[in-house]
Amino acid sequence: MKSLVFNTFGGPEVLEYAEIANPVIGPDEILVKMKAIGLNFADIYRRKGNYHLVGNPPYILGYEGAGIVEEIGANVQGISVGDRIAFADVPYANADLVAVPVEKAIPLPETISFADAASVLLQGLTAHYLTKDSYAVKKNDIVLVHAAAGGVGQLLVQIVKLLGGTAIGLTSSIEKAAAAEEAGADKVFLYKDDWKRQVHEETDGKGVDVVYESVGSTLQDSFEVTRTGGTVVFYGMAGGDPALVDPRMLMDTSKTLTGGDLWNVLTSREERVARSNELFRWMEEGKVKVSEPTVFALRDGQEAHRYLESRKSTGKILLIP
Repeated sequence: MKSLVFNTFGGPEVLEYAEIANPVIGPDEILVKMKAIGLNFADIYRRKGNYHLVGNPPYILGYEGAGIVEEIGANVQGISVGDRIAFADVPYANADLVAVPVEKAIPLPETISFADAASVLLQGLTAHYLTKDSYAVKKNDIVLVHAAAGGVGQLLVQIVKLLGGTAIGLTSSIEKAAAAEEAGADKVFLYKDDWKRQVHEETDGKGVDVVYESVGSTLQDSFEVTRTGGTVVFYGMAGGDPALVDPRMLMDTSKTLTGGDLWNVLTSREERVARSNELFRWMEEGKVKVSEPTVFALRDGQEAHRYLESRKSTGKILLIP
């Protein structure tokens, strides 16, 4: 089969489109012929060597995608050849064929395209647990979303709105602000402006109920715009490490700092399927819309990685075998 591989860590130029052996599935796995593969920043971190990789080169990136079942293992029940399957956390996805453990296989309804599934699962399930578990968004909550034009950011805005909240977005440019507004944000402010003052003015000086913080270096700023008794959900640090948080400040202001990581939530097939089904239902009902992805052929993986690293993209980037 064809796959996107690399033998040494480095820039996009280390990626090669090469012929490698087909995966051999175990008794509890299925073989999926890939139709669409999601590209994520984690793939870049792994390519650079910032994230730990097991085994020996050639390494294969990719964790998210969708396709059709070609073969099933001896112990697999409830899945048949020809079924449509998606996944959010299976390695070696940058290939024509992927061995998928059955507990990570998510049935894909006919109403959801392969491209939409590969575009939404990783980021959509993240937005789902953030708004349902880390902080359960309620009607009339005022919510601040960092990086509101990003993949998770746009989905957070939409889910906040469907749960009855008000969404304030933060972005780095006018163009990205337009994408956040298109997603449904009630207000969007720019990082280069005095956004803390703007948020306070927007909330009559009280501050927001919750901040979804994915930048890291802005963590202290997020606390400053959170109301007394409010919550900051820390789930990423795209802009650098956060400053240390003083527990005394949390006590004095009755504020809560909580963290979030998707892998602490997707602990069983039941969790994956139930959460995905709710996400798919919202999509079917038109309550959550996936923005049009930017599509590259898998063979053009170098180009796709360069585009993602340029930070010019506002939606998902897909690789198509």
